[in-house]
Order: sequence, then structure tokens, then C-alpha cells
Amino acid sequence: MTNSLHELLTRHVEDGTMPGVVGTDGEEFAPISIGLDAPDGAPLEIDTIFRIQSMTKTVVAAATLRLVQDGVMTLDDPIGAWLPELAEPRVLAHPDAPLEETQPARRPITVRHLLTHQSGYGVMTADTPLRQAMIDRGVEAGAEPVALGAQDWLDALASLPLAFQPGDGWRYHHDFGLLGILLGRLGRGSTEDVLAETVFTPAGMVDTGFTVPSEQAHRLPAVFQRTAEGFEACEPAGAGFYVAPAPFDVSHSELVSTVGDYHAFLSALRDGRLIDSDLRDEMCRDQVDQAAKTLDSFYPGFWEGMGWGYGVSVVTDGPDRGRFSWSGGLGTDFFVDPDGRICLAMMQVAMDERVFALLAELRGLGRA
Repeated sequence: MTNSLHELLTRHVEDGTMPGVVGTDGEEFAPISIGLDAPDGAPLEIDTIFRIQSMTKTVVAAATLRLVQDGVMTLDDPIGAWLPELAEPRVLAHPDAPLEETQPARRPITVRHLLTHQSGYGVMTADTPLRQAMIDRGVEAGAEPVALGAQDWLDALASLPLAFQPGDGWRYHHDFGLLGILLGRLGRGSTEDVLAETVFTPAGMVDTGFTVPSEQAHRLPAVFQRTAEGFEACEPAGAGFYVAPAPFDVSHSELVSTVGDYHAFLSALRDGRLIDSDLRDEMCRDQVDQAAKTLDSFYPGFWEGMGWGYGVSVVTDGPDRGRFSWSGGLGTDFFVDPDGRICLAMMQVAMDERVFALLAELRGLGRA
């Protein structure tokens, strides 16, 4: 499929969708790089380190499931054992209710709830008092790096009620920040130590972490957003939040990685080298009841032929049935097909209609 990928990415670079992109497509790692690291920049290198944003969720899910496999925790353990701040949550009377209208949670939040985005925390798609409170307390999701350290972020989130009873709905994003903090409270070292033990080292991921070492900062490109005048840098190359040392505890934050590292991760996951194949299959199966797939839970059309497993979206219908995938908010994307094919693309451009169109085309590569 490499020729098709090359043609697609070349066309989008020439059309100005992004300055440059690195990708691979197939069962084996066959990387290609198209374009530049910046408009008027240098050729984009294969080993460029990218901010992968929400593709972090799949890595955190795999780490959690490895610990489940090893008997450190179970999927149905209440998270209050490690996050006492969330041991007795309160729940809004309805998602758009005033913050004062709450009731006790009927059941505890579990590890499974976090993996499936069903804790009651997450992105609010409507203008509600809860959404405004999340903005005011600095815990609303966005493309920018987290503004609060892990404990402050957790305390702010814990001060807010849940949008729904644990397990009764679906909201995106925040549960994996909670999982990140939870991993660091297991007594096995920091969150990054746990990720290294369970995922990075066994998969051979040598350039993945919460930050880029200062001596490797030259491999981190700028992030660009499109303006009427062209591309404008909104995060610097070789500097900023993701260059070590981290400004605070970032165990709730998102990773940097390379196409090579992430392909190694997906290969190890696919081949049963990170978690047993039966648990991997559970990870990549739709875990969300139809009643929770409401129109207001995420962006329009998300649930059409789609489900959510543990840290991945899952195609439930159509020619790509069985595919698992996810994207990051700065133009990173992957999918893995049941036949073992892995497709990856990474760039550093804020999501807009042109980037979304590219990713849609990417998902269609090789489709009959």
C-alpha cells in the first residue's frame, strides 16, 4: 500500500494541507517522509519526534491491561483505592443541571469505566454549567498542553460533579488523564516508569515519553495552524512544554513519539507481545452499550458504524469492520486492520477541515 500512501501524502503536501508528514502502511515498517518540517524549512526526517496527543490513550490502555493481565488490578476494581479524591463522587441530576443539583453516585467509578470513557467525567459538547465550571477551573480539554500539574488537575476535576452515573453514558478525554495518575500511584514508580515497564521497553520504543530530552530537542518540530496568510507557528520547534524537564507532574498529560516507535508499539500489540491475544481482542471490541451512544456524547456522526473499546475506536460495520484506530489532535493518526495491516501518519498541524479530509482519505486507502 506504500505507493498509495505516498501519492496521497504527496498530493496533500503539494496542496498545502501540511508542510510535511511521515507515514507507513503495511504489515511491516516501511516509512516515508514527504515535505518539510516547516514552510521554507528543512526536509522532514523519518525519526522526527511528534506530539501524539490523544494517541497516548491507546498506550495508556495497553499499559493498564498489562497490569490487569499481571494481576495488579482488575477491570472492575473501584479507582478510589488509588484515587481517594474520587471515592465518593456526586452526580448531576441531569447533564445540564446547575452544579448544586446532585445526588450520590449509585456505584463506584471502576478501571473499566475509565478505559471506556464512562466514568461521568469528560468533554461536555453543550453549553452547560458543568462545561463552564470545567473552563473556569482549568480542566477543559483542548489542543494546548495541560495548564495544571497532575494533583491540581485531579483536585479541580474532583471538585466537580459527574455528568451521569458511572457506566450510564459516554464522554471523551478526561478518563485517560485519570488513568495516567492512577498508574503513578500503584507503588511501581512514576507513571512514566510504569509505561516503560509495561509498554515502552517490551515494544522497543526508544523515543517515546512525556518529554523530549534536551539533547534531542532539535528533533521536535514546530506546531502550525492555518491562517489566511498561511501557516503560523503556535508551538515552537525544539522548545516549549514538551522539552525536558517537564514544568510539573505531567502524568495526566500526553506523550511524544516517532512513527517508528508507534509502529513498534502497534506491532507488539497486534502480535500479542504486550498483552495476551484474548485481552487484546477485548481491547479492540466495542465495549459501549447502544444506550450510551447519544448524539450529544461526541461529534456528529461518530457512532455511525463505530464503537469504543479500551483506548481505541472500533469499526463495527461495513468493509473495515474489525479495524481499531485513533487520532491525535495535531494530525497524527493510525489504524490496524484484522489482517495485520498498520497504517500511520504523523504531522504537526492543528486540526481543520483540510486535515480532517486527509485523515478520512487515509482511512479509505486500499478500500475496494
